[in-house]
Amino acid sequence: MPNFADKFKHPFPELREQLKGTHLYDAKVGAIHFKNKVGKFGNIINPNHRHDEEHEKATDEKRTRVAESHRFESFAPERDGNKIKWYVDGRDYFWAVSVALEKAKETIYIADWWLSPELFLRRPPYYNQEWRLDQVLKRRAEAGVKIYVIVYKEVAQAISCNSAHTKHALHSLCPEGTPGYGNITVMRHPDHNVFENAGDMTFYWAHHEKFIVIDYALAFIGGLDLCFGRWDNRQHPLADVHPAGVANELFPGQDFNNNRIMDFQTVEDWKSNELSKADYGRMPWHDVAMGVIGDCVYDIAEHFVLRWNFVKRDKYKRTQGFDWLTMVGREGENEDLIAVQRPKHPVGEYICHPLSPLETKPWAHEHQGTVHAQIVRSSADWSSGILTEHSIQNAYCEIIRNAQHFVYIENQFFITATGEEQAPVHNLIGRAIVDACVKAGKEGRKFRVIIMIPSIPGFAGDLRDDAAAGTRAIMDYQYKSIHRGEHSIFAQIEKEGVNPRDHVFIFNLRSYDRLNKTPAMVKQEEKSGVKYQDVQRAQAEEIMSEGVQNTTGSKKDDAGDGEKERLVDQKRKFEAQRKEAGLGDDDVPSADSIASTAMLNGGKVSEQKWSGDLEGEKENFVQEELYIHGKVCIVDDRIVICGSSNINDRSQLGFHDSELTVVMEDYDVIDSTMDGQPFKAGRHAATLRRLLWREHLGLAPAQDLDASKDPNAQPPDVCMNEPREGPEEEFVIDPMNEKLWETWTGQATTNTQVFRHLFRADPDDNIKSFDDYEAFLPRHNKFKQGHLHDPFMPAEEVRQKLDQIRGHLVWMPLDFLKDAEMAEKGMQVNAYTESIYT
Repeated sequence: MPNFADKFKHPFPELREQLKGTHLYDAKVGAIHFKNKVGKFGNIINPNHRHDEEHEKATDEKRTRVAESHRFESFAPERDGNKIKWYVDGRDYFWAVSVALEKAKETIYIADWWLSPELFLRRPPYYNQEWRLDQVLKRRAEAGVKIYVIVYKEVAQAISCNSAHTKHALHSLCPEGTPGYGNITVMRHPDHNVFENAGDMTFYWAHHEKFIVIDYALAFIGGLDLCFGRWDNRQHPLADVHPAGVANELFPGQDFNNNRIMDFQTVEDWKSNELSKADYGRMPWHDVAMGVIGDCVYDIAEHFVLRWNFVKRDKYKRTQGFDWLTMVGREGENEDLIAVQRPKHPVGEYICHPLSPLETKPWAHEHQGTVHAQIVRSSADWSSGILTEHSIQNAYCEIIRNAQHFVYIENQFFITATGEEQAPVHNLIGRAIVDACVKAGKEGRKFRVIIMIPSIPGFAGDLRDDAAAGTRAIMDYQYKSIHRGEHSIFAQIEKEGVNPRDHVFIFNLRSYDRLNKTPAMVKQEEKSGVKYQDVQRAQAEEIMSEGVQNTTGSKKDDAGDGEKERLVDQKRKFEAQRKEAGLGDDDVPSADSIASTAMLNGGKVSEQKWSGDLEGEKENFVQEELYIHGKVCIVDDRIVICGSSNINDRSQLGFHDSELTVVMEDYDVIDSTMDGQPFKAGRHAATLRRLLWREHLGLAPAQDLDASKDPNAQPPDVCMNEPREGPEEEFVIDPMNEKLWETWTGQATTNTQVFRHLFRADPDDNIKSFDDYEAFLPRHNKFKQGHLHDPFMPAEEVRQKLDQIRGHLVWMPLDFLKDAEMAEKGMQVNAYTESIYT
């Protein structure tokens, strides 16, 4: 029986029911939705608007109780029995992803900082066009698989990843009236529309997670976005010139990139890459990721669903085509944990996942694996509508502080504090490193922290340019974190009477190659009047344009078709001069890449064939930093941390960038040694560390493009990792072995010296001021960036010096610009922008 208040509020209930479904009622609902949109301006003066109502406070308290009951104060519990597999570098990871996506039956979740629909998951692209990411997703959508994608909506003035292109390209794969229509849904967040989201606009912080969930049965998580610039293999080639035929290219269009020379351009236009492969090498990419089967898959899925529902509420609450997601296990009174809302006038359906019962998942009824694991995250109000969680930082600090033998870190950044005196830096991973080293030093225990980071973090051109001020600021914060200033890690260790240089070691990676720009190819350019750069554009147009043209909603004209015809004609002219240039149909004697010579059994540079004068070969040698992008930490050959989180405040504080990471400890132990003593190592951690070290030392063989027979390039439901046995594997078994350490540091020294002598590779310890910079590497256009510095050095001497390089390991130049002000204050670096760089 309705009470008086209800009668007063709705005096004519019968009329109200009759109006439902009419235009008048629809207009009323529309007005309510518009009112709520406009009402968002009130959020400007109430930043706590998602946490001030009683039901919101109750949800926050519930989430807090859950987190406090878990290790590291994570939303997710520790999980036994996971089957987790590592992937090193893009070839293995993307191949495994291609296999897993192709087998999807029900749902695919993808969360990425950047997603390139035109990414080729297998190479070479010309012969693997069906394995372009958008084509794989199209096939699955047509088969009835529901695909949900969340990508970071960038600030266009600052970043060039063009999430609008991602959204439109994916949504246009299955047009209305065709199979798969409506099965791909893409959300972008955060919003930058002042009328839609005035009180919640976020310009500084990004959604940085990189993970995939397939059918609630399998997940991938790590440092690799599904975007271009990420595919690479173990030998890390820089060259992609192919006189025998452009169809052999590995990196079409803007997938061939070197950010030090030229940043990504308009990424929706794949043929717009102006970086000539015949003149420059690419920037190679090193990364690490995981494939997961087990209870942790549910936790990764839960984080995705929370973010999906939060973005639905924040941006698409009143937009058709974006459904609410509910989860088995988070129903009823617990659906608020995943941000499910039930407004009076809902727009969109409520879809319960997984679509088939949890009991049918391989991990739900049997413990298949041996890895004890836990999902941790950095997440907060702006990114997922929750109170701040920084369980990633908690995990890093606790695990490092408790390390007994070694800590091995690979990360894109290293900005951290040892206390509260290093503002604006606040994460305390640095303090954990200090504590671990001091404890070991005072106990007289051998202990090492080995840190691998890029020589230049972020993507600058010439570090002396004004445009590089932001990158220099990042480097300045890194040096202050490591060893510059009284609050640095080195100073704080030394303050306790322990020598930091006995314990903490910092390295970079660097690679070399030879552009296969042969005399015959130069002749082919001359006779055809067509540059190889135009041929590479034509190739990109041929294999990358289909399915992505006109995806941003702009009106198509004839200019695009005319340009395509011109490029095709240029390629035809170029190929017509092959025989005239002396190429014929025979194989070109010189290799398209000699990057494999730095690897096991890869031969010597001095033994490589070159079809012409060796003096002419010299101008084709190139080098570049090998960009470390993985976010992995291995402790004592037992514990691994891997995910999207960098070591800086952006990733670690929780209320800046959003991140997702997994902490793993394998209970399947193997007999090993530690500093010469018998030791029980975790299979997962030890085998991953050994492969990484073999790659960096050049003790692992180069990889073929075809990974179909490689067990390390398959998803974990196919097979687990299989280390390559042999004397090189035996050599790296004991991470504290002195002979191994002498090889590690000795090879780093040799590599560093050769790159300095031949290329004047920067940064370098000899550059202590900007005047030193000019003397070391003069600014002029006489030599191309990345090429040999001394054109008069005899060709044979160049080859013999390159023979000395093994692997990619080099020392980090800790004296670089130590006498200069690296981060001078100005428009780019000031009190308001400091937190962006840290």
